[in-house]
Formats: sequence, C-alpha cells, structure tokens
Amino acid sequence: MGKGGKSKILICDDEINLANILGEEIIQAGYDCDIVYDGDKAIERLKEISYDVLLLDLNLPKVSGIEVLKYVSSNTPFTQVIMLTGTADINSAVQCMKLGAYDFLTKPYQFGELLQVVEKSIEKKNLLTNNIILSKELREIQGLEIIGESKSIHELLVAATKAANSDLPILIQGDTGTGKELFAKFIHSVSPRSNKPIVTLNCASFPDTLFESELFGHEKGAFTDAKNTKLGLVEIANGGSLFLDEIGELSLHIQPKLLRFLETGEFRRVGAINNRKADVRLIAATNKNLLQEANEKRFRQDLLFRLNVITFTVPSLAERREDILPLANYFLRKKSKSKSPKTLSKQAEDHLLSHNYPGNIRELEHLIERSLIFCDEDTIYPEHFNLSFSNFKSDYQPSNDLSINIKKPMSECSAEEIEKLHIEAVLRQNNWNREESAKILGISKKTLYTKIKKYNLN
Repeated sequence: MGKGGKSKILICDDEINLANILGEEIIQAGYDCDIVYDGDKAIERLKEISYDVLLLDLNLPKVSGIEVLKYVSSNTPFTQVIMLTGTADINSAVQCMKLGAYDFLTKPYQFGELLQVVEKSIEKKNLLTNNIILSKELREIQGLEIIGESKSIHELLVAATKAANSDLPILIQGDTGTGKELFAKFIHSVSPRSNKPIVTLNCASFPDTLFESELFGHEKGAFTDAKNTKLGLVEIANGGSLFLDEIGELSLHIQPKLLRFLETGEFRRVGAINNRKADVRLIAATNKNLLQEANEKRFRQDLLFRLNVITFTVPSLAERREDILPLANYFLRKKSKSKSPKTLSKQAEDHLLSHNYPGNIRELEHLIERSLIFCDEDTIYPEHFNLSFSNFKSDYQPSNDLSINIKKPMSECSAEEIEKLHIEAVLRQNNWNREESAKILGISKKTLYTKIKKYNLN
C-alpha cells in the first residue's frame, strides 16, 4: 500500500509519452504510481518496493516483459501483473497467463477498461493476502511462527488482520502461556506500522518510578541515578506499536498518565517541564478480568474503556486441541540440537492429546524440552514426559511438604502441585537465582516472587 493506504502501481513501458500519460491518469484515479521505461529498472524497483499492481509492456529493450514477469512470479508473487502489448499474439498471451499474469490487454486500450482490470486485480491481491497471511509460508517470511490449524486460531488471525489496519488500541485477553505476546507481534507485522518497531514492556517488571521512566523516559538529574537523559519506550516506538504485557498489574499511580497519553499522544519525561508527542499504536495483554478489577477499584474504568475498543481472547490450548500435535512437532524441531529431530511415537501423541494443559502452550513446550533431555533414542514415548521431579538432579532433596508428590508421576499431580514442584526444581538448579529462574520459567521476577510466597518455597 502507498501513502495513506493507497494501492501502489508500477508502470513499465518504453513508450515514454504513453507511460507518462497513463501515470497521470492512474494518479488522478486515486492511486500512487511510479514509472520506469525498461525491464532492468522495473526489477530494481520491485526489489526495493512492494507494489500491488505492475502494468508491464510485453516488448521492452534489454530485459523483456516476459523476463520481468518471471521475476515477479518468483520473488513478489502478491504483485498482480497486467501485460500490455501492441500486437494481439495469442501464444504470447497464453505464455503470460501461464506465468501468472492477471490479464493481457492489447494497445490501444480504453482507460476505463484498464482501470476496471486494475481494480479487480487489486481485489484479487487483497484476497490472496488475507488468505495467505494465515499460512505457514507467509508467517515464516514475516519471521513469526504462529502454529495452528484450528478454526478458533484461523478466525482469530482473520479478525486480527482486519483490526491491524486501524490505529485503535487492542486488548488481548487470555490465560498465561497462550501466546499473547506472539499474537501482538503478529498484529503489528500485518499493520501499516510494520516498517517501524514494536516495543514490549512488562507492567509487572518494574516499580512505579522505574516503570514511568521506562515508558516515558527521564531528564538528566530527575532522580539520584539519572546521570543522563533517557528516551522512553514511547519515543523509541514512535510510528510503530507499543505492547504492554500484563497491563492488569499496572499501578493506579501510572494508569492516569497512560490514559492521558492514549487520549492526547502527549507525555512528559520524568523530571521534565514540557510535554512531548509520540505516535504509537497500543496493544495490551492481560490474563486478568479487567472489568472485575475495575469493579473492585484496582483498575481505572476510564482506562479500561479506552483500552477495550477492540478485544481479542486467545483460546487456551485445551480449547484448540487440534493444534497440540502441530505445536509439539514444531517444538521438537525448534529445540532439537541434532539435524534429525526426534519423533513422537503414537503412544506419545495420544498422551499429549489427553492432557489438559493448565499451563497452555508454555507447558507443552516444557514437556517437549523435558522429553528431549530424557529420551536417549530417536523416538519419544510417554515415560519421557511423565518423569517425577526427583529425576531432575541426583542431588535434589525435596522439602518435607513435597515428599508425598515425589513418587507420583506428573500425570497424577494437580496443576498446582506440578507448578510448585517445577518452580522449586528450577530455583534449586539455579541456586535460587530469581532472575535466571524467572527467565527459564517465562515469567516476571514479580510473578516469581508471588509464587514463592504462595507455595512457601524457601
């Protein structure tokens, strides 16, 4: 898309006057337009810019229209090519259509006729994009791996693709471990802001003063350790997206400042006098019920209403069971250190499909990691998942209150028992280093501290 969401068209024709006249008409019709006069230049432009439509003369000097068409088919397959030629050659037309051209028009043509073909080709391009954007191939091109064959994930990605074109705030709800951050990055990657950064900040990771400094920046001397001026993340993300994870943990002190920024685009660095402006699209995520939090006065209603313009709920893994095996096989490939990743036996697949996954995708990922550690063969079996935590380390001595669970296979433990044992095992393996343990567990230090208190781990 061109500026302001306009479709972008490239004209390639060696008849300079005709190309320029056509370009003016295309611009008057409301499109962005570039013009080149030979095939070499067309390929150079296509390497730099993503065009929706290419109006391509068949007979060009140096590099022929057929060669340019072959380049488009191999390298920019979403670009719709409309071939233009001065001779009505059936064989050439058939060859172009086989190579993927959208249409084939003979000069002289009526501009109204050409414009109709352009409009229809753009409709086809948009349809292809909306459909293919959900496929594995395009996700890999975008550097994202959203694994899922379930109807719920398909519908979610379709809706997210549509919502990504607006600048409205998006709230992503879902249980811990469902992949809310990956989903936020997907929204950014298919938005008009994708050429700008997406910046992530976990609202549970900092105390109030440091959080405000991270978000809005601070001036030199604003507080004891402020030895230099620091840019806030809203400035770094200017033109792009800001992802606030665990927004339900945001303190009541910071919430009005975030609200003001969302309403005006203005913010003030800590210790500053003047306001600054930044243009960011906010995406927030939470595993809490924010309406309930607002009713209990722990979250501002006005901020909730501002965030809750477009809301998506990422389903739990138990609600998308058809995605379990594709995800498991993805983690096997991703986590395997050998060129030939291990495979799941039929019994292992049945075991994975029968589990409820209170920890969602993150729990499945940990199951696969554990199986790779304890499986010495090429094929994984259920016993490689159902190891008790006493097997993690030979010198691991559980505290008395855990001893009744040590002999139990994990499949017989409750979700809380599994979580408690897992957290303690990770803490012990890291000599109770909370920062390293939190990274391994995939949670914030604040959340880990809460879990340590909840389970009385010392």
